[in-house]
Amino acid sequence: MPLQSPPTRRWIAYGYLALAMALAGSYVALSKPLVAALPVFLLAWLRFGIGGIAMAGWFKKTTPEPPMTRNTRWLLFLESFLGNFMFSICMLFGVSMTSAVSAGVIMAAIPAVVALMSWVFLKEKIGPRIWAAVACAALGIGMLALTRHGTPEGVASASSADTSRVLLGNLLVFGAVLCEAFYAVIGKKLTGAVSPKRISAIINLCGFLLMTPMGLYTAWHFDFAAVHVSSWLLLVFYALAASVWTVWLWMTGTRHVPAAHAGVFTVLLPISAALVGVLVLGEPLSGMQVLAFAVALTGVLLATLPGRQDRNTPVEPHV
Repeated sequence: MPLQSPPTRRWIAYGYLALAMALAGSYVALSKPLVAALPVFLLAWLRFGIGGIAMAGWFKKTTPEPPMTRNTRWLLFLESFLGNFMFSICMLFGVSMTSAVSAGVIMAAIPAVVALMSWVFLKEKIGPRIWAAVACAALGIGMLALTRHGTPEGVASASSADTSRVLLGNLLVFGAVLCEAFYAVIGKKLTGAVSPKRISAIINLCGFLLMTPMGLYTAWHFDFAAVHVSSWLLLVFYALAASVWTVWLWMTGTRHVPAAHAGVFTVLLPISAALVGVLVLGEPLSGMQVLAFAVALTGVLLATLPGRQDRNTPVEPHV
């Protein structure tokens, strides 16, 4: 079989990156019916358990690594606590209270928030375009707060209780965005000492252990027989997509694509989440949501399109 040419490899890598982000957006949206079938803590605990089984082989060292220092172990714990444990709680509770479309708009703020936190904690320089991206993210989320069509029922004249619930859900999803940004910033410090696959496996195990007390308690009082087989199949998809497939696809794609170019594909995450919400879950799409979505996607492109100084550091997604 002839070797693939560099242009062919790059186009295949683009396909990997696009599929990774499309999967990420789809499981964010599809977690909504999952939290309707399973309690959040039980769902998160099972997700970590299934992901841990699938990633059992990722604990082994495939390349030489220095011994883990106390600081590295502490960063791994923080990476798991914020990026896995708190992210799962905020995201799952959040999507249960708001719409998948609204979650997609808010999740579009991830690149801008990551850049902002890198500036604050890693002292990385950010230019006017990144500040514009931050402004677009804030404007998109602000516009989303003006619409009342984000209720789970999609009713324009929602009650005050429904409105408060949606607002809380949006805040929790934004909390998940902050957790994701911390995950990315801490990950930049970790990748020099531990391989990405080992990081993924270790923090997944920590997340499983952190979630075990609440997961076991919920499981003890839960009627598993009441859950339809389709929900169990969706759970397996969610766990594998979140813990294994998106990680592998993204890391494989970034081998042949500069990180600054790869970041552009994160635009597919909110698009996929919104499309699944509208086409699969039957959620309504208001004019204000469309406008907020357009502004948020503009922010993603501003934050991720290649600039004059492209970074070569791989960017690993985590949603």
